[in-house]
Amino acid sequence: MQINHHARLSVAPMMDWTDRHCRVFHRIMSRQTLLYTEMVTAPALVRGGARHLLRFDPVEQPVALQLGGADPAELAQAARMGANEGYGEINLNVGCPSDRVKSGCFGAVLMERPALVAECCAAMIAAQPAEVTVKCRIGVDDQDPAQVLPDFLDTIRAAGVRRVTIHARKAWLAGLSPKENRDIPPLDHDLVHRMKAAFPDLHISINGGIASLAAARAHLERGIDGVMIGRAAYHSPADILLDADRAIFGGAPGPDRHAVVEGMRPHIAAHLAEGGKLAQVTRHMLGLFAGLPGARHWRRMLSEQGHRDGAGPEVLDRALAAMEQAAA
Repeated sequence: MQINHHARLSVAPMMDWTDRHCRVFHRIMSRQTLLYTEMVTAPALVRGGARHLLRFDPVEQPVALQLGGADPAELAQAARMGANEGYGEINLNVGCPSDRVKSGCFGAVLMERPALVAECCAAMIAAQPAEVTVKCRIGVDDQDPAQVLPDFLDTIRAAGVRRVTIHARKAWLAGLSPKENRDIPPLDHDLVHRMKAAFPDLHISINGGIASLAAARAHLERGIDGVMIGRAAYHSPADILLDADRAIFGGAPGPDRHAVVEGMRPHIAAHLAEGGKLAQVTRHMLGLFAGLPGARHWRRMLSEQGHRDGAGPEVLDRALAAMEQAAA
């Protein structure tokens, strides 16, 4: 699998959002875009035995596993588990600013410890065959990104890392919540482009504040290797993913929105047969018709009825009918 090719456009790993149901939904819209799991912590896999967190459907490929951790031996073991499950990429989280990861000395706080990040990456690379990548910030707290980011990239490159995704914001570990860290620190896209110029041998993707395919193409045309889109791909997935295969990869466009709904029915049926709840899948589908007439009725029907006991595919039919009636 040429995973670097697919990394030309990717959907960011997002806690509580990019689970396996979300990824199947996104894959129906784009065959090419690289998808990521939610962050899975190495301790949960190695010490907690939570192998179920690695579960994915082969139809999701190309899909990458994101790990959180700071212990090289533990991350190596977790990476080996991920590779054995079939992931083609193992990504190390060096960007999450939450208190939980800060207290565990992983996530964005690792920007302050590049040598440890390099040690972790080297151990992961040595332990298994999948490509090891890093997702980082441009810096944390009072660091000067123009100084620390080149040193950070140089250090992890020396450890064998060849692909990096850079969220073009600092993380403020003191004073800002994780949600505020996604919006308040100013974006510095130009710095990321300067890093690509300084490290031409690295595959560098840019992340942060990119909300359209047009914006993604503009970054690619400036010479960046890849673009990672987060919240826009979740809240307005059709706007990002339905035309991604054509606009970004030069292939055929994706299906229309109604075909996406039909494509989800087998996955929903299998999930319900396993004892799952409809809303566990349909909560990711609320934004499918975002911006179109009647979209509010689609969202409301799924939200109100999807969680009810015994709810099944008929809720999709009601939601489509309500939307179409409202739009008529």
